[in-house]
Amino acid sequence: MSSLISNYIVIVATSGVLNALLALFAYYKKTDFSGIKAFIITSAASAVYTFGFALELSGSTMQEISFWIKVEYLGMPYIAPSGLIMIMYFVGLDRLVTRKLLTVLYSIPCITTLLVWTNDLHHLYYQSMHFREGAPTPLVDIVMGPWYIIQGSVTFGCMLAGMVLILWQWNRLKLSYLRQLIILFIGQFLPALGAFLYLIDSTPYGMDPVPVIMSVTSTLYIWAILSRSLLTAAPIARENLFSSMRDGVLVTDRGDMLVDYNRAATEMLEGLDSSAIGRPLAQLFLPAGAEAVEYVMNSDPLVSGERELAWYRGEEIYYYQVRSSPVQKHTGVYSGRMIVLIDVTERRLLQEKLLQLATIDSLTGISNRTHFLECSRRALEEAKESKAPLSIILLDIDFFKSINDRYGHQYGDQALQHIAAVCGRHLRGEDIFGRYGGEEFVICLPRIALKEAAMLAETIRQGIERSQLYTMSGAIQVTASFGVVEARRADTSLEELLSEADHALYSSKRNGRNAVHLYKGDAIVHFTNNG
Repeated sequence: MSSLISNYIVIVATSGVLNALLALFAYYKKTDFSGIKAFIITSAASAVYTFGFALELSGSTMQEISFWIKVEYLGMPYIAPSGLIMIMYFVGLDRLVTRKLLTVLYSIPCITTLLVWTNDLHHLYYQSMHFREGAPTPLVDIVMGPWYIIQGSVTFGCMLAGMVLILWQWNRLKLSYLRQLIILFIGQFLPALGAFLYLIDSTPYGMDPVPVIMSVTSTLYIWAILSRSLLTAAPIARENLFSSMRDGVLVTDRGDMLVDYNRAATEMLEGLDSSAIGRPLAQLFLPAGAEAVEYVMNSDPLVSGERELAWYRGEEIYYYQVRSSPVQKHTGVYSGRMIVLIDVTERRLLQEKLLQLATIDSLTGISNRTHFLECSRRALEEAKESKAPLSIILLDIDFFKSINDRYGHQYGDQALQHIAAVCGRHLRGEDIFGRYGGEEFVICLPRIALKEAAMLAETIRQGIERSQLYTMSGAIQVTASFGVVEARRADTSLEELLSEADHALYSSKRNGRNAVHLYKGDAIVHFTNNG
């Protein structure tokens, strides 16, 4: 046996091993690609064909070679139809893969296998076989029978149809799919070219070059599976729909690995490009969408749901409505999920602005009366349940009308802002501070008893007294009067507390202003630092 034939056998056997590995890998790989069965059949049939051809080349008698040719035909006729079906799934024409089409595509190969194994009885496939003259090793030449032409036509027809479908999708795809299509096209074109050269007797010693070519195509498939997630790609017909959607869409497989995305998603997620195909969803979301990772990873993939979450891009914050819904095959089997990202930042900011207008006093920036009462009622209920103290401070700017009359409403407004700023410096985060009306302010102090509240009121009173409000006409001395009360009874309402605090405040005003008075039961007392 010549070294050329020996090398040829080694290459062909290697091709068989690669195709067998491809079939096993595809069989055990979890994927939502509907054409996976066709890919497995293609790889397994290619392995049978190439192993049979390697053993045919090593044969020395016509009987031996004839047997291994029959083995080849257990795989070879099924390669092209299976490849066409896989491409149809890949380009989104799976709706055309019906039982009728499968019957038509596979009936010819089945008849071919039967005719090859019974050829000695009818010679419909091979009219005759004989050894090639001048070959360095026993090689067989054949005389084609009528069914050989039929089978060859079906094989070339399937390959040509597959290439046409790929070219049909060529200009409709983004880069990630284009690379996979190139590999699929090569996987169809090179074997078709080799088969053509074989038929016109333009190969060394008339040997079939297709098994050798399959070592190249199988290597490309392995590379595409490992680096381009070939077997996890969802049908690319979705691309047209995705491109027209304004919302970001991500499609994952059962293992939450990215298999598809649309153009809008690339504008919403930094770093999303073709290299992200096959990567875990969590890697794409972090660190900007940490909340989305927690939501998606912890949610039931079989149940649809949605949540509005914060998304960070550098120092800017966006808000996305994240919808997760399962993706199922036509058989109802779960194959992954679709994540839809809807940018609701403008709506969220508008809601926050409306909420601010509804709850915040526009002049001072603190709670308005309605919001203060709402929050304070909740705080009072919590205090009753936990049996914790709660106090109220009510304060009123002294001679506020004279400030407006003498200096103008502009400086009256500044006086209100000045009082709000001084009070705010002495309050805790849990304290509720609001503008009660006009020049009156109110403070709700959870977990603060009467004496401590009175000391805080005195501290604020001194802070106001010691600070001055400067105007173009000179400094304005601003003071305030205070009334303090504690919720003593379990059935005390907020309205009662405010009324009692108002009585104490009235006592401060009646007794010279710029003072703090406490409401103790039926008595109202003046408070000083000495108690």
